[in-house]
Amino acid sequence: MGARIHRCKKSEEVRADEKGCEDTTVYQSSSVTKLEAGLLLLELKSSNGMTDKGFDDLLTLLQKLLPNPNELPENTYKAKQMICPMGLEVQKIHACHNDCILYRDDYKDLDSCPVCKTSRYKCSSATMMKGDRNKRPPKKVVWYFPIIPHLKRWFANAEMAKLMRWHAEDRLVDGKLRHPADGSQWRAINSRYNTFASEIRNIRFGLSTDGMYPFNMVSSKHNTWPMTVCIYNILPWLCMKRMYLMMPLLILGPK
Repeated sequence: MGARIHRCKKSEEVRADEKGCEDTTVYQSSSVTKLEAGLLLLELKSSNGMTDKGFDDLLTLLQKLLPNPNELPENTYKAKQMICPMGLEVQKIHACHNDCILYRDDYKDLDSCPVCKTSRYKCSSATMMKGDRNKRPPKKVVWYFPIIPHLKRWFANAEMAKLMRWHAEDRLVDGKLRHPADGSQWRAINSRYNTFASEIRNIRFGLSTDGMYPFNMVSSKHNTWPMTVCIYNILPWLCMKRMYLMMPLLILGPK
C-alpha cells in the first residue's frame, strides 16, 4: 500500500488501539467505524497509486470536511499503524548475494554463505562486524508477506469459503477443459496425494515470478522480482483477478 512499507511493532498499546477501532465510529453520528474508514482509504490509495504525501493531503482535507471531533487517521503512518495488528505484516529475510540460501532457520546466525562463502553483509570493517548484527546492512533482502493470515480471513467469510470449494462442489464436469481441475495434471496430483485431495478446502496454488524495472528505466542496473500466487480453487475467470492474487515475496535488486 504505497511506495514505502512501514513495519509497525506489535506493542500492547497498538493491539489495544486496533480493538478500539472496531467499535469506534469516525464521528458521533456516523455509521462507519474508524477501522472501516482506514481500510477504505488505504484501498483507495493503493488502487490509484497515491503517494504518501498525496494521501496525507487527502486526510488533512477530510479532517476539515468532517465534524469535529472525529477519529479519522491524521496521516499515512497512523492509517497503516491501524492495520499492522491485523496480521498484514511484512518480514525482511536476509539472502545470500548469489542466491544460494536464505539466512533463516539453521542459517539465521551465519555471517557468510556456507555454499559460496560470500559475506552476508555489505560492511567489511572488523569493528562493525563485531557490533550488533541487526545494525549491519545486508547485501540482499527478501521481503516476505505471510499468506496464512490472508487465507484465514478468506475462510472466515462464508461467501469466500464457499468459493474456495467451488472446484469440488459446483464445477461442471462434462469432459470439457475449462479449468485446471479438468486437466490430467490435477487428476495425477489427486491420485498421488490422496490425503491432500480428500480435503476439498486444501488450496492449489499457481506460482509465478518475473523481473521488472520499478523506476521505468530499462537501462537501469536495479531490478526487482515480485513473486505472485494465484489460487486455482476458484472459478477460472476469477483466478487472475487482482483481488484474488497475492504477492508473498518481493526480491530486490540490483540484480
